Amino acid sequence: MVGLVVVCHSRPLARAAVALASEMTQGQPLSVEVAAGLDDTTFGTDAVAISEAIAAADNGDGVVVLMDLGSAVLSAELALEMVDEPDRVILTPAPLVEGLIAAAVAAASGADRHEVAEEAANGLAGKISHLDGAAASDKSDADGATRFTIHNPHGLHARPAARLVTTVRGFDARVELRNATTGGGWVPASSLTRVATLGALQNHELDVRGEGRDAAEAVRAVVALSASCFGETTADEADRRHPGAASPGIGIGPALRFHESPLTLPDVPSRGAAHEWGRLQNALADVRRDLSRLHSPIFDAHLLLLDDDDLLADVRARLDRDEPAPQAWSAATALIAARFDELTDPYLQARAADVRAVAHQVLRALLELPAPTVDGDGVLLAADLTPAEAAALEPKRIAGVVLASGSPTSHAAILTRTRGIPAVVGAGPHILDIPDGTLIALDGGTGEVVADPSDPVLATFRERAEKQHVRRNEAHARAADPAVTAAGVRIEVGANLGSVEDARTAAVNGADLAGLVRTEFLFLDRTEAPTTDEQVAVYREIAEALGGRRITLRTLDAGSDKPLPYLPPPAEANPFLGVRGLRHSLAHPALFAEQLRAIVQVARETPMSVMFPMVTTVDELKQAREMLAEAGDAPGLQVGMMVEVPAAALRAAEFVPYVDFFSIGTNDLTQYTLAAERGNPDLLSLTAGLDPAVADLIDHVCRAAGDRVLVAVCGELAGDDAVVPRLLTAGVRELSVAPGLVPLVKQAVRAH
Repeated sequence: MVGLVVVCHSRPLARAAVALASEMTQGQPLSVEVAAGLDDTTFGTDAVAISEAIAAADNGDGVVVLMDLGSAVLSAELALEMVDEPDRVILTPAPLVEGLIAAAVAAASGADRHEVAEEAANGLAGKISHLDGAAASDKSDADGATRFTIHNPHGLHARPAARLVTTVRGFDARVELRNATTGGGWVPASSLTRVATLGALQNHELDVRGEGRDAAEAVRAVVALSASCFGETTADEADRRHPGAASPGIGIGPALRFHESPLTLPDVPSRGAAHEWGRLQNALADVRRDLSRLHSPIFDAHLLLLDDDDLLADVRARLDRDEPAPQAWSAATALIAARFDELTDPYLQARAADVRAVAHQVLRALLELPAPTVDGDGVLLAADLTPAEAAALEPKRIAGVVLASGSPTSHAAILTRTRGIPAVVGAGPHILDIPDGTLIALDGGTGEVVADPSDPVLATFRERAEKQHVRRNEAHARAADPAVTAAGVRIEVGANLGSVEDARTAAVNGADLAGLVRTEFLFLDRTEAPTTDEQVAVYREIAEALGGRRITLRTLDAGSDKPLPYLPPPAEANPFLGVRGLRHSLAHPALFAEQLRAIVQVARETPMSVMFPMVTTVDELKQAREMLAEAGDAPGLQVGMMVEVPAAALRAAEFVPYVDFFSIGTNDLTQYTLAAERGNPDLLSLTAGLDPAVADLIDHVCRAAGDRVLVAVCGELAGDDAVVPRLLTAGVRELSVAPGLVPLVKQAVRAH
């Protein structure tokens, strides 16, 4: 297959173009590399990076390189001098977006590099033909503008407007829009608030014009976006999306949302424009970080609002007039929300709620107010949940949870399972539009969610709930019994714990041990690390709650999505591939040594195992074991390691001499094997269930372990009835799951 390389000044723009092109290949594989920008935020091109991308994209059939303007062309030409076989590479002057789409389709269909280059060069042919022969509504006017039509069912609302603004910002041009249908004036296309107040509805005609170096390309990109409905799926496509089953069980009840205390702006004078601007910047950074973790396109508009030039200019002007930051931000965002309120279309009017939501989030950060709470009983609908929010949910009041974002292996999903609350994740942004009080029925085992179900549908859910209730009662009746397969093999079924309360729940549910204690719950959400005495006290409480059963403490798994406030991590391009787990502990030896001393002290009193997370090399494990030995001696203390990195799974035999057990963390092992971030709802089809490649790695670990080393699974797949038989066949002899799932998993083992 011919490889493709995309060269342009903006890395996000290049990635977006690649994503768009990939959508056009109908699932066929595509070899495409991005050599764009100097990093994720810095514009520029690099000849060395381009030459490396060419080498990576060449699978034997040659490479076609697509570029934007200026230095991108010069850098590509220079890169060509660095490659071994330059005659196998074609630099094409094709338009970046349209050319890439045409090239991707041609390459995926098996065309040679000359045909791919020719298709790319003709990428504009269809559009030129359409525009030359189009009606008057699709041609340039006297102002030199190009006219296009809005096809989105809800018009140019927040999400497509965000897509447009993001695209325009990638060009060196000033681009303007106006609504030709309503006769409004020109607005800058780089301002989300100004674009949205165009009031552009379905079938409205808009004019776009530009000036500057990239003006023509920017205008073409806007028109191309409109033709693709700005990347939005149709209603039918949205209906076909399958949310993620996150926590089994049936949940039925009225829709609930988080509620917050009324915001009251303090009557405190400004401490100077510079100080107040700094306060606001810190609050914006906090909210930006929180929104960026939600992994859903619905929040792109929210993120853009935080950087909106018009909005921030208004706020800055108010600060210069000695307004305090909360008052200035509140007034500026209220003005924007009011503009939406004035629009005639009900859907666009509703976008005022988006503005107010972001405004309130920033105000809460500015005023250091506590998180919102849930009032009433029913099914909670939310964009996503933080671990703290999920942990605070009361099973007696919350019948179920439906999240727009997230994945079945997210920490929010794990915590809902731990608390026995049925949950569905990755359901899509439309669930946020369901009115409060609407009856919701969900099945956390299948991912089904029905709003305002008909009587027959509701009866089906209730019948299903009754069957699950009977099955659950049968499992709980035998919860304390050993889990023995039909062939007579005893399988230990433990619980994954994140608190002392979890340990008590695990004991009630018949857990044979604590297969995983996430000790980071002691280290997070505080301003300083816990002392040795604090740790010892909590570890003892967990041991006492389990009545002397073995507890497996995982050493601190910090970094990445779990940063410590008192040990701020360095800036990392990809924290999931950075300093986390054991790497983090070895980088902070004093903190690590203190935890090891606490573990050894408790291990002298109760059956204990310790395991190290995110192990990649034998040297790391040896270093950790040396520090453990320095912490003291504890007879009976077993030592193991998490197998979460494919390299560790493949090298399992090398680790065998240094461990008593392996514990396979299938959440991270799946994410790293498939290069699919587990919190991304768009990748649920990859991360849900047992992938064959992951199954092969588990088999490899079990073969390497043999009879010398016990193999456990503590990832979420251990609680999947459909996967448990496969794990036991491979040689897994211990399963560790959310406390509430222990009885059901024991039943699954007995049925094997």
